[in-house]
Amino acid sequence: MPAFSRSRFARWQVSAVVLVLLAALASPLHAEDGAAGRHSLRPNSYILVGFVGGFVHHDNPHHGPVFMAGHISRDFPNDAYVQVFENRHRNAAYQTILRLLDSNHDGVLRQEEKAEARIILFGQSWGASAVVMLARKLDRAGIPVLLTVQVDSVAKPFEHDGVIPANVAAAVNFYQPRGFVHGRSLIRAADPARTRILGNYLYDYHQTPVTCEGMPWIERTFIPGHMHTECDVNLWSQVESLVRQYMDASHLIVASNP
Repeated sequence: MPAFSRSRFARWQVSAVVLVLLAALASPLHAEDGAAGRHSLRPNSYILVGFVGGFVHHDNPHHGPVFMAGHISRDFPNDAYVQVFENRHRNAAYQTILRLLDSNHDGVLRQEEKAEARIILFGQSWGASAVVMLARKLDRAGIPVLLTVQVDSVAKPFEHDGVIPANVAAAVNFYQPRGFVHGRSLIRAADPARTRILGNYLYDYHQTPVTCEGMPWIERTFIPGHMHTECDVNLWSQVESLVRQYMDASHLIVASNP
């Protein structure tokens, strides 16, 4: 194995171990999320799927994907299905989307049902990498995605979170560069003609630290920069604002990306 590949793989391994140990100590494991089979969408409703990082509980209110999802759920109770999953439950999220799009409940997605998809994916850390992996799986199924949002994206070994598939209309990346565990600084489109990269935005908490409440001491001690992207209210307000803009303008976005 070439030296570069060997060092990158070693970094993946150590990063994975650090995140597993930190997150496992920070919060308990729990059973599968959600109850997708109990929901039905109206035509042109939105599907918002978020992923938390590490082994964070899917309803931990101190984490950005969770409190942002709560805000949107309250404001769009009848026009959106909003669910946060743990990153290791990516397949459950995929099955949820399939069931929600299956408007006639026949177990087969018709092209018309796929065309009605209004999907937004967002996540932090391993959850951000899960966003790209889920978008890629939806691409193979011929299902479009309005927007993907990655916050301090950290890929697990053998995952590739830097290239956004062509079924995604727009994608954005927020990252911080400090500490052993930090997000990727750059994403790019597999097909720039079909996917608009809105930007790769740097947050430097060494210069402008934020206060995080309810976060375990082990994260505050060992991965403070990465931790800040979980709880930074300003960052997640920016994400929420962007998501709301895309929900308001979704018909224009879809029309320009057939």
